[in-house]
Amino acid sequence: MNEISPCPTKIEINEVAPRDGLQIEARFVPTEEKIRWVDALSTTGLRRIEATSFTSPKAIPNLRDAAEVVTGIQRREGVDITVLVPNVKGTERALDCQVNEINLVMSASNSHGLANLRMTPEQSLEQFAAILEVSKGSGVFINASLSTAFGCPFEGDVPEARVLELVEKLIDLGIQGITLCDTTGMANPAQVKRLCAAVLERWPETPFTLHFHNTRGMGLANALAAWQTGISRFDASLGGLGGCPFAPGASGNVCTEDLVHMFEAMGVDTGVDLDALLEVAATLPDLIGHDVPGQVVKAGKSTRRYAMPAAHT
Repeated sequence: MNEISPCPTKIEINEVAPRDGLQIEARFVPTEEKIRWVDALSTTGLRRIEATSFTSPKAIPNLRDAAEVVTGIQRREGVDITVLVPNVKGTERALDCQVNEINLVMSASNSHGLANLRMTPEQSLEQFAAILEVSKGSGVFINASLSTAFGCPFEGDVPEARVLELVEKLIDLGIQGITLCDTTGMANPAQVKRLCAAVLERWPETPFTLHFHNTRGMGLANALAAWQTGISRFDASLGGLGGCPFAPGASGNVCTEDLVHMFEAMGVDTGVDLDALLEVAATLPDLIGHDVPGQVVKAGKSTRRYAMPAAHT
């Protein structure tokens, strides 16, 4: 194996809370509030925001206002708006709204694919071919997210060879970027390092994004392990919101402000204004109606200092 890439000095974070975060919430966030939220996120230095999903309102009722959200948000130069689409119809709707990126989703395991999408991985690949045909000439970047790349809640381990086989098929199909997803927080840092090193060695020109959930408290550790192999793109969700509605035990994504805080403290440039991001994160409990898992918004940055107790001054 070739020498592992040096740790990147700059990373890019794709904010997924407006889609992955809201899809599992009990409360429907009104369209106007979603728009204001995405607009606020776009001022923090984030370069990519997954604003919604053009899926069936019956499947994900919380995102039934996808078109209204995408057409209502303020487009800012340098901020790409990406959306998840499940099929050709969703792709056509997304293209009509002039998004910058379309994110497709499939599973590395048969059982999760059937539970989440009612399709096997092979059936998903066939649908992706049709989506690529529909989007040809649009100039829209096409990314594919590979769920359960680090383990399936129904089947357990997903062999690395199977993941690499599916990545190869996606690239051969014409997919431009690939996200490896730890759908229910089953990954560990050693496993992450092995898989990330393998994909970077075989496909060094393909932009890989890592998508971690913090279900078992290893989200930041896994992100760090991926970065150490040369990965520079990460999905994250403000406040640690999120979870797949069709995966038992799923919980929130790695928290955006916690991830930014970790990397910035290490001297890694995220391009994000952490103070501005924390201000937006502080509005989340009111937006969704409950507390969120994020830690830095509660504890403050590690540079925070306190006055000495009066008895010791």
